[in-house]
Amino acid sequence: MNNFPKIIISGGGTGGHIFPAIAIANALKNISPNCEILFVGAEGRMEMEKVPAAGYKIVGLNISGIKRGSILKNFALPFKVLSSVRKAMKLIAAFKPDAVVGVGGYASGPLLYAAKLKNIPYLIQEQNSYAGITNKLLGKGAAKICVAFDGMEQFFPADKILKTGNPVRKNIVDITGKHHAGAELLKLDPLKKTILVTGGSLGAGTLNKSIEKHLPEIIAQDVQVIWQTGKFYYNGIIERLTTAYHPNVCILEFLNKMDLAYAAADVIISRAGAGTIAELCLIEKPVILVPSPNVAEDHQTKNALALVKNDAAIMVNDRSAEDILVAEALKLLKDGARCETLSENIGKMALPEADTIIAEEVLKLAGKE
Repeated sequence: MNNFPKIIISGGGTGGHIFPAIAIANALKNISPNCEILFVGAEGRMEMEKVPAAGYKIVGLNISGIKRGSILKNFALPFKVLSSVRKAMKLIAAFKPDAVVGVGGYASGPLLYAAKLKNIPYLIQEQNSYAGITNKLLGKGAAKICVAFDGMEQFFPADKILKTGNPVRKNIVDITGKHHAGAELLKLDPLKKTILVTGGSLGAGTLNKSIEKHLPEIIAQDVQVIWQTGKFYYNGIIERLTTAYHPNVCILEFLNKMDLAYAAADVIISRAGAGTIAELCLIEKPVILVPSPNVAEDHQTKNALALVKNDAAIMVNDRSAEDILVAEALKLLKDGARCETLSENIGKMALPEADTIIAEEVLKLAGKE
């Protein structure tokens, strides 16, 4: 008889789902080195690349989300769901997991539903302050629901909820003593005030427009900007500005050393994805959040407001950002007391051991702890 735990982790679609899932897997391996882990993702999505790169096996389901604005584009969706559930049932029968974890994303729903049908205990890791439809539907059958925000009883049975926070990549938030190294890597002056702007790997059009429009004001105040544009926008911005636009402006498509960028920054401008917020709480720097309006149930606004109500961040609406975002950032840089308050309060919201706590809960469900 195999006494080692066997766990399936399902979900993905975006880095906000994938990286917490990998963090949970790593924590499971730290606690139980012989633990056998299988990931289940959606074919064609980024988890099919990122998960193997992290050293784990993944199987893809032919599943996608609802396409807004077109009934015809959703015609095949029910068939994809049914075929994905059937494949998930076969995967569970073959792998024989002791427990299943769902982190959100297209693949999570069919896999958790199949686990429910097979009477396999499952844990839901809900990253956002506003639960998605799939997790709400499957929450009643979950053995445990790990959340990152207060007030989640409105979506899930209270007796199943455990506030753990969102797992983060530990190397990303390890910034102690790295300020000068970050400035040196990015060819910036470590003694000048610096704004970091990040819209994620794909980029955020609103953030990019806001920065490009107000670069003269930033330069006029001798402030530096680390500007991560995302791959969709980088080439266009470089064509207009060139890479040598100004010594105070560092334009990058992607930040490979996110810890050094965080370390070099005095103020951070970001979207309000749950994973990013979890990192920012651990970074403990003043933050201006610009929630994306292009997400289900406007959950990024709700994520941001959870910080704003604790005076732990400033929020600027997407529709207002192009006009006021840079002015707010420059104003904040000059207000040392405000920066200190925001840094202190966001640090109070940090939950640094989320990956370990969730992994321990998974092993309890598996009956292996």
